[in-house]
Amino acid sequence: MSQKLQVKFIRYLWLGIIGFILAIAPLASITVAQSPSPRLQVIAQDSQTEPLVKEVATVGMTVSNMEEAIAFYTQVLTFEVIEDVEVSGRDYELLQGVFGARARIVDLRLGEEIIELAEYLTPKGDAIPVDSQSNDLWFQHMAIVVSDMPEAYRRLRENSVQHVSTYPQKLPEYIEAAAGIEAFYFRDPDGHNLEIIAYPPDKGNPRWQKNTDDLFLGIDHTAIAISDTETSLNFYSDVLGLELAGESENYGTEQEHLNNVFGARLRISGLKADKGMAVEFLEYLAPPGGRPFLENSQTNDLWHWETTLVVNDIEQAATNLRNKDVEFISSGVVEIDEGLGFRQGLLIRDPDGHGIKIIER
Repeated sequence: MSQKLQVKFIRYLWLGIIGFILAIAPLASITVAQSPSPRLQVIAQDSQTEPLVKEVATVGMTVSNMEEAIAFYTQVLTFEVIEDVEVSGRDYELLQGVFGARARIVDLRLGEEIIELAEYLTPKGDAIPVDSQSNDLWFQHMAIVVSDMPEAYRRLRENSVQHVSTYPQKLPEYIEAAAGIEAFYFRDPDGHNLEIIAYPPDKGNPRWQKNTDDLFLGIDHTAIAISDTETSLNFYSDVLGLELAGESENYGTEQEHLNNVFGARLRISGLKADKGMAVEFLEYLAPPGGRPFLENSQTNDLWHWETTLVVNDIEQAATNLRNKDVEFISSGVVEIDEGLGFRQGLLIRDPDGHGIKIIER
């Protein structure tokens, strides 16, 4: 081959290579752009699998003095004690993530729902910060349904409860999903947030509309402050399998005085399992400044709540949760001999730090 032909051959070869690269570059960029986000890839659940959680069984919190707590919940709010046990030992330490734990556990029922109170006899934890606000991310409450809001509020006033709300609020017509609901926030003796709520005829579970002489009826939901609705939905719905039941954006003077947060504007999402109370997200769109979950929190601290979820296969659940890099409080799945109402359990934290107990009965 002559030198001139060699030069032409090399020139055309390079032009061909450059043309090929330019041709495939747009395809490469399109492929990258169409890839799902890493966060969604990590936590997306196979739509063919059954939901991990079949029941929201209980909600509970740590208290400082069990006798005072029992007196408040039974005499003021008409709960009934159904179980009272004392637990300790290595298994309980591993479950709760607290060395040397010895606790008195009391279950109380109101209507069809059960709450669990835990007093750590040793070691004692820290008190709830006195400056806690409803938009701080350690905020959690349970909503107790009442048949008569004025009478329920009168009863709370008679027992000198600590107000959070200014007074009971009736949510306005322009918040369509919540219009006509009456609610009031207050605190128990340890500072745990509670809510009484009354539903109009067109809202809430049909059982809250039954005629009854009872004032306090049961627990509709537990609500948690969250930092980002999409992240929490990915966790509670895609990972745990709870179903999104409804959403609302609440704002206005009634919502501000209910939460006692000036300028409050919330995105509220309700989720449910096949059985049990609902779980509600409270994302504050405004105002800014809600503080993150308290660092170095332990289950014996008084701001600790835990929502108990029931699964069919806890070993598989634990594997799934570890694969999603969920934070474990427990060492892993813990075998429970007796006294707590389940055979195996573990504690984890949700994306914002709230405690969740997973059990297999």
